[in-house]
Amino acid sequence: MLEIEIDGKKAQVADGSTVMDAASQLGIYIPHFCYHKKLSIAANCRMCLVQVEKAPKPLPACATPVTNGMKVFTHSELAITAQKGVMEFLLINHPLDCPICDQGGECQLQDLAVGYGQSGSRFTEEKHVVFHKNVGPLISMEEMSRCIHCTRCVRFGQEVAGVMELGMVNRNVHSEITTFVGKTVDSELSGNMIDICPVGALTSKPFRYSARTWELQRRKSVSPHDATGANLTVQVKGDVVKRVLPFDNENVNECWISDKDRFSYESLNSAERLLKPMLKQGGQWQEVEWNVALDYVAHGLRSIAKDAGGDQIATVVSPHATLEEMYLAGRIARALGSDNIDFRLRQQDFRADAQRAGAAPWLGLPLADLSNVEAALIVGGFLRKDAPLVAQRLRYAARNGAEVYSVNVTSDDSLIKHAGMIYTAPGQLVAALAGVVRAAAEIKGVQASALATLGQAGELERKIATSLIGDGQLDAGPRAILLGNVAVQHPDYSLLEQLAGELATITGASAGSVGEAANSVGGYIAKANPQQGGRDAARLFAEPRKAYVLFGCEPSLDVANPAQALRALNAADMVVQFATFKDADALAYADVLLPLSPFTETSGTFVNGEGVAQSFVGVVRPAGNSRPGWKLLRVLGNLLNVERFDYQSSEEVRNEILGADNTLPEGSLAGALPVTATSITVLQGAGLQRIADVPIYFADALVRRSPSLQKTRDAQAPVARMSASTLASVGAAEGRSVRVTGSEGAATLNAVLDNTVPDGCVRIAAAHPSTATIGALNDMIVVECV
Repeated sequence: MLEIEIDGKKAQVADGSTVMDAASQLGIYIPHFCYHKKLSIAANCRMCLVQVEKAPKPLPACATPVTNGMKVFTHSELAITAQKGVMEFLLINHPLDCPICDQGGECQLQDLAVGYGQSGSRFTEEKHVVFHKNVGPLISMEEMSRCIHCTRCVRFGQEVAGVMELGMVNRNVHSEITTFVGKTVDSELSGNMIDICPVGALTSKPFRYSARTWELQRRKSVSPHDATGANLTVQVKGDVVKRVLPFDNENVNECWISDKDRFSYESLNSAERLLKPMLKQGGQWQEVEWNVALDYVAHGLRSIAKDAGGDQIATVVSPHATLEEMYLAGRIARALGSDNIDFRLRQQDFRADAQRAGAAPWLGLPLADLSNVEAALIVGGFLRKDAPLVAQRLRYAARNGAEVYSVNVTSDDSLIKHAGMIYTAPGQLVAALAGVVRAAAEIKGVQASALATLGQAGELERKIATSLIGDGQLDAGPRAILLGNVAVQHPDYSLLEQLAGELATITGASAGSVGEAANSVGGYIAKANPQQGGRDAARLFAEPRKAYVLFGCEPSLDVANPAQALRALNAADMVVQFATFKDADALAYADVLLPLSPFTETSGTFVNGEGVAQSFVGVVRPAGNSRPGWKLLRVLGNLLNVERFDYQSSEEVRNEILGADNTLPEGSLAGALPVTATSITVLQGAGLQRIADVPIYFADALVRRSPSLQKTRDAQAPVARMSASTLASVGAAEGRSVRVTGSEGAATLNAVLDNTVPDGCVRIAAAHPSTATIGALNDMIVVECV
């Protein structure tokens, strides 16, 4: 520890700290632009110049290391003069357009110009003008003359997003921040550049000119998308959500959010919003009052339960629903005599449920620990797109020396520095992970399971196992094995989970699942899955029921086999859809549509991937006649005479599940599964193996209806991606149309050359209308030239 004195205040700081760090510790503000706590030090704005005793000239506080006994003066005459001089230089080319600038009212330059600027300019020459640039649908770079070249955006891309999409060209007064020639900004974290820009150079295109910062009310919320549970600040004007920003939480999302968290709010005001209850009568949809709609639902469900038995009723809940909604849906289903309820809609293998004994698969360690891992193995997942903030933490760890490996179905660039990668066809994924387990067992001198002997322990497998075993040092960071979405949706997920548990037991690492949705863990806690032998998500549609209650999901896009689901729904006697949006398929198969409030219009709880329950409240009033899901279910439960169902608030429901302390009951999170005798699923049929990723902006109903997100590169229509040898084997060429036929139907797509895809496989995105007819996520398919 070193001692430093700043403006007469003394502090002790760790060796290696800067003057800026020490000032922050003492609560002393030093003006700055280029410095950011999460980025490397650039020291190019010079606004943080301070006087240091015995130094011949002012020094930048952000880049000056603390020495023992150092004395610093931040408001001395020398320091103030230097800071005012820097401010004058920053303003000589800056346009005087604060009244029309979107950053007005929250601009660091504007704020500091009040204290350090002059009333007039001595610069009489012609100002340098930078022409606008089009970098995509999310970020506006139309006023780059405002840029002060702090390079925060450049460093963010390199250090946090993992891709250098912006850079600086030219020198001196002619410097410009720009993209590479003809390129757009496509990172899934790109919106954070808007937040860290200290001026109005980078602004939000969707938010542009829609409101002033002082007109907005700020309310805290939680992301409804992936299992990170990012904390949000939702900014509201009247009853309209105008903007979403990150809320700092070092243990969850730090100060970042993904673009789907930031821009999906546009869908809340979509023309597709379902705003009134609707009932199909004589084949025609009619708007009705709530009492009519709910009476119809209660009567219909009661009649089917009485005449055909409760087992003929299936409840399908979105994994993005709140904990309270899941719990109440489960209680209603069981009151009707049905245990046919599930939220794991894209999962195909449920053989591990009995071993898990109701506990939830989770991340296996705190989210914050991912930034400090010593080694990590990612199994089956497109982590960069599936969980951007998890990928960002692992990217940080890799930059600081962590060894990150992956066993995957493609060799996609995750923008994480990998120490090694195994990629193989989906049908060989179990064997690939088994090889790592076998190598670890040989290194540790223990007996591997029969399942592990399916793999071969090669050089890379031994390298991965050695890294996960670690060197045994006491101060070593955690080691993690993470199953991604591809693994969870795999036909042999139970085997992958068992192998990950065995590998964790042998190496001492943690094992867990990243989680697909906001309540992938919470669904287990709420018991929104079969508890007494009911049908799981796959069987709910494979074995059609007479009645379906669909809560917050769109089966034509959200399940593992959409074509099969639609067939079951169209054949059902009654389909009740709780929905936020009007869905064309739902208008065909549903009998009643009940308008459901999205996360901004209700209160509830999400349990993130590490098992932390985060509650939130509605930030605006429900639109139209839509209502919070928990209230709708409470009234429906009352109409069905469900016992102990007189809840007055969502908090009352939450406390019944979690208790007043809002924490998960002991034993709620699953440990490593024991390896049991199970068989490998053999993919049947001739042809090629399908690799079905769920693109980031196809993943849920909100992102699918955000106009700006749907204009991005990640939202392009699905294509058939194949390696060069696979293209040749089907007689196709890049850009040519091919007909893809699966177990349920066919689709016509463009063929694209992609050598990250293993030979004998075709990568075709799921959760899109154009590919919903093909069949299950891991179908065997036939590809023919059209």
